[in-house]
Amino acid sequence: YPSEFLMQKITEDNQIPVHLHVSVSLQYVAGLKGNALLEFFHGSVAEVENEELRHLMWSSVLFYKTPSMEVMACVLLSTKAIYFLLDDSFVHADEHQSDFWNKENSDCEESSFHLSCCFVLKLNDLQSVNVGLFDQYFRITGHSADHIVTCLTRDSYSTHTFIQQLMAVLSLLARTPSPEPVDKDFYSEFGSKATGKMENYELIHSSRVKFVYPNEEEIGDLAFLVAEKTDGFTNLQSLDILLYVLAFQVHRGEGSAQNTTSLQPKTLLLTSSDLFLFDEDYISYPLPEFAKEPPQREKYRLADGRRIRDLDRVLMGYQMYPQALTFVFDDVQSQDLMQNLTLDHFGE
Repeated sequence: YPSEFLMQKITEDNQIPVHLHVSVSLQYVAGLKGNALLEFFHGSVAEVENEELRHLMWSSVLFYKTPSMEVMACVLLSTKAIYFLLDDSFVHADEHQSDFWNKENSDCEESSFHLSCCFVLKLNDLQSVNVGLFDQYFRITGHSADHIVTCLTRDSYSTHTFIQQLMAVLSLLARTPSPEPVDKDFYSEFGSKATGKMENYELIHSSRVKFVYPNEEEIGDLAFLVAEKTDGFTNLQSLDILLYVLAFQVHRGEGSAQNTTSLQPKTLLLTSSDLFLFDEDYISYPLPEFAKEPPQREKYRLADGRRIRDLDRVLMGYQMYPQALTFVFDDVQSQDLMQNLTLDHFGE
């Protein structure tokens, strides 16, 4: 340690997504390569001397206590813990959660130090990992509300790679075996026979951390929800969800000296007849074991929905990934063009 392959891989992965803005401190981290990156990890981040950095990933993250605030983070996976180096703007914006963060050093802004808030989740405290639909995100759950974090990778490859690395690191942990006899050492039962209801697919790692994957019923529930939102115009039997992707909706602010662009996180759903944008709660579901009441908001809230037949054209930018798409719809108020074709139609 470190092997040449690891050094090269971590250096390659240390790139901030171009569409997201980060603070000076995180820009500093993104500028480090090879040995400098490892020295930074051991000198400024690692809590134990003999731990090894195994994986680095840039991702948007959400915390259970601040479910509406998405923040950019550099996620560092070591043999002892998962470290989240956070954008310092998150700490200042989140004043009402001051007990959640230690702000002792917040008065050093004018100095030459690059300050960043670091959230640590020790692997020994890890209880479960919930993978989102189509591997677009995953949620890491510890023993309390303070220890629940969702990584919105918006990329199945990044999710898959992180989960693989996490499983490999967890295999190194020496945990005492469960006192009760375990019939299945790796796979848990698929579904609960007592209720007859199919549960999500669970894979129990040798370290006793649960990896929970969504089953096909989640897509069925989503299809039912979409059919409800379309006020019965869609036949549920013929409704197929063709695409589920976590994206951003672009809002352009005008009137200022220069037009500012803000990105609003949205879940985009494409069916055979409609295009939907949903506000999705990525952090509260499924409910953690200690939750005493359901979350304040639903898992899916419809933000916008348009019929594909009203789609006029799709404009594509020429920039590299992530690609920007503009959907232009005909501004038709009526649900059906042939509905009110009376004499009044040809008047004013």
